[in-house]
Amino acid sequence: MRSFPRTLLAAVLAAAGTAALAFPTKPVTIVVPYAAGGSTDVLARVLAEAMTRDLGQQVIVENAGGAGGTIGTARVARAQNDGHTLLLHNMGIATAPALYNKLSFDAKKDLEPIALAGDVPMILVRNKSFAPATLADLVKKMKAQPGTVKFAHAGVGATSHLCAMLINQTLGTSVTMVPYRGTGPALQDLIAGNVDVTCDQPVATGPHIQAGMLKPYAMATRERLATMPEVPTFTEASMPGFELAVWHGLYAPKGTPAEVLERLNQAARVALAEPALVKRFGDMGVVIPQGERLRPEALRQHTTAEIQRWDPVIKAAGAKAE
Repeated sequence: MRSFPRTLLAAVLAAAGTAALAFPTKPVTIVVPYAAGGSTDVLARVLAEAMTRDLGQQVIVENAGGAGGTIGTARVARAQNDGHTLLLHNMGIATAPALYNKLSFDAKKDLEPIALAGDVPMILVRNKSFAPATLADLVKKMKAQPGTVKFAHAGVGATSHLCAMLINQTLGTSVTMVPYRGTGPALQDLIAGNVDVTCDQPVATGPHIQAGMLKPYAMATRERLATMPEVPTFTEASMPGFELAVWHGLYAPKGTPAEVLERLNQAARVALAEPALVKRFGDMGVVIPQGERLRPEALRQHTTAEIQRWDPVIKAAGAKAE
């Protein structure tokens, strides 16, 4: 058999390698496992717009809500692993194992981490007519009259529900949980005065605070948020060390080629450094990860650590999602 000249063989192999690395070859879809209009959805759309500019292909957001984010997550876990279908999830991906008896996916085994996309601190707010004006006053009421404070949340396993559970366990007291089907209905009832307090992200609560319809108690951060400097931290307001941020991570299906994952990580890092995105995230109260926290391995470790963190909290509260 006649052999190829070495130079020709090298050229063929180089061309094959270039073809293998050609990515993306079509639009990239970021699946958000929640309804449109929520905090995770808004964050995803800003990120997708910025990643489009770096990847040279349209990055679109598709909502696949339901069952606390598990439906959309399962869909991505089963998707073709070529990098064209991604998942942007929040901390709910780490709480699902404890909340659901059966899941059709394992976040640690069925998904490849790409990058942490942002941390959004939680803020505790009240309706403007609710009497306790400070967090210290609220804590005093919760301890003196257990179960009398009506705490709205966006559904079992929602970040607002997790915040309520963590506050209960931190204080060793209880509130009356009032579940809703989403953040919007919960905030509407809070503004109407039908419930007393809730804990959610500034992107959802901020406009209502600015309009004077809701009053803030405290921000669950180590330092005050630059965009809401008037709101004290929980530590400043009488609950030392209480911190809770809704982190968001970008994932791909298991088995996505390493070079594709690296390209997606690069696109995410470029997008998260873009001045326009930095400003928009800052306006929404999103804290952008820096340095090594942007690498895939950091998201892998963070996901595992968060599963371990929330498992005992959820089990102690006896919370279960159907």
